[in-house]
Amino acid sequence: MTTFVTILTPGYADWETALLNAAARSYYGINTLFATPDGEEVVSSGGLKVTPHMAVADINVDEIDALLVNGGTIWSTPCAPDIAEVLRKAHAAGKTVGGICDGTLALARAGLLDEVPHTSNGPESLPDTGYKGVEHYRDQPQAVLSGKIVTAPGTAPVSFMGAVFESLGMRNGDMDFYLGLYGTEHKAV
Repeated sequence: MTTFVTILTPGYADWETALLNAAARSYYGINTLFATPDGEEVVSSGGLKVTPHMAVADINVDEIDALLVNGGTIWSTPCAPDIAEVLRKAHAAGKTVGGICDGTLALARAGLLDEVPHTSNGPESLPDTGYKGVEHYRDQPQAVLSGKIVTAPGTAPVSFMGAVFESLGMRNGDMDFYLGLYGTEHKAV
């Protein structure tokens, strides 16, 4: 069975991976799991409480297909958890690794954005991480898929969802319909 693990932190942006996990679980039958830095309950910026399945340290990359980092303000603070090791392990194992909004900062800190096209909330959001991929930055409102790395600004949960499914070979006509349906509000009038 295909398995996704989404990493959540205190104050996570609850809307950023909601459509992705809902479609994964209810449409594709994917096992959707959640991890937090210490395995403890977290509360989103909107007040949604989540009791995770595991701590980040307990993620076994051999048993998953995608590792996703949900955004939240913690990633741009000194309190950001260090999850670089598990992100690098997942990438080295050929798994999809994705980050949306400030979750992309965790991918940058892990060195995963140094040599691949990527995006984030803006070009000014990544340099403080020490990453070396400035020339690969794409200033665009949609997700960027590069191999098995998926990045997106916080305003692009719909294209992030599509890129994650595409990275796993699951994009089809039904998914394109779903993306069009949920992405309609983003089309120019």
